[in-house]
Amino acid sequence: MALNLKNMTYRGCCLLCLVIIVNKAYARDFTVGGAKGWTVPSGSQVYGQWAEQSRFQIGDSLLFVYQPNQDSVLQVTRDAYDSCNTDSPTAKFADGKTSFTLNHSGPYYFISGNKDNCKKNEKLVVIVMADRSGNNNTTPSSLPSPAPAPSGESAPSPPVSGTFEMSPAPMPTTSQETPNNAATSSSFAAAFLGAALASTLFLQ
Repeated sequence: MALNLKNMTYRGCCLLCLVIIVNKAYARDFTVGGAKGWTVPSGSQVYGQWAEQSRFQIGDSLLFVYQPNQDSVLQVTRDAYDSCNTDSPTAKFADGKTSFTLNHSGPYYFISGNKDNCKKNEKLVVIVMADRSGNNNTTPSSLPSPAPAPSGESAPSPPVSGTFEMSPAPMPTTSQETPNNAATSSSFAAAFLGAALASTLFLQ
């Protein structure tokens, strides 16, 4: 009887580990700004274009890399995002390597803690898709107004009015994957091996 209880406990722990591995296998890490990191961008739409190329889902993480003594990251409301208001952030990060987990669907607004940097378009909006079953829609009221174009650049297109559904962006091809996204493949392999191990344990 004691051996059977010990065996069941062992199998339960293996199953718990499997669930954790499978959950982690689907979450991805995104380095904001790529190799340049979180800094004043070279153009007004750099962070907007970066965010449009990615498909953010619940459980994914954003990694902000910046000089801690020169910059910071503020999570803010839409109004604070639009006006670069650094006075009352929802959250403030100043450690130089901030990992932020996206834990619900909808928009997230981030600006530089340096107001001048924010006015130079060091700000980001990330729209997180609905849960993985796809039961949530996004409406235009949650989208920010575009940043004004600096002199010499064309203004962005006006926003579309009405209600619409966002279709998922295509998954990046192998040549477009970043090192952080490449880890997803190894996580999937680990989840598959864990499932194989669990099935052998329970079929004995």
